[in-house]
Amino acid sequence: VQLVESGGGLVQPGGSLRLSCAASGFTFSSYAMSWYRQAPGKERELVAAITSAGGSRNYVDSVKGRFTISRDNAKNTVYLQMNSLKPEDTAMYYCHAHSRYDYWGQGTQVTVSS
Repeated sequence: VQLVESGGGLVQPGGSLRLSCAASGFTFSSYAMSWYRQAPGKERELVAAITSAGGSRNYVDSVKGRFTISRDNAKNTVYLQMNSLKPEDTAMYYCHAHSRYDYWGQGTQVTVSS
């Protein structure tokens, strides 16, 4: 089983990034997928989640209207489009798969700074 995140980096406030998480080794289309983040000294928090078929999405209040989670079950990939980024969005972002089992990716760093 693998979840491999990509797309992180350094971006200025107000900028955009698109995170991707490529999954393998399990039946991706049967799993709800989420993005979590963890900033230094803080607990890991759920940022966005999407159901297995993509019919329902949820977001933490702080990113509503700025972030969009989506998935492509044909490509076994989940995405997080992040717009209007703020310095407080700086964190390590993790991909998470949840069904009968839970799987985590290794994370990708997002830094928002001028």
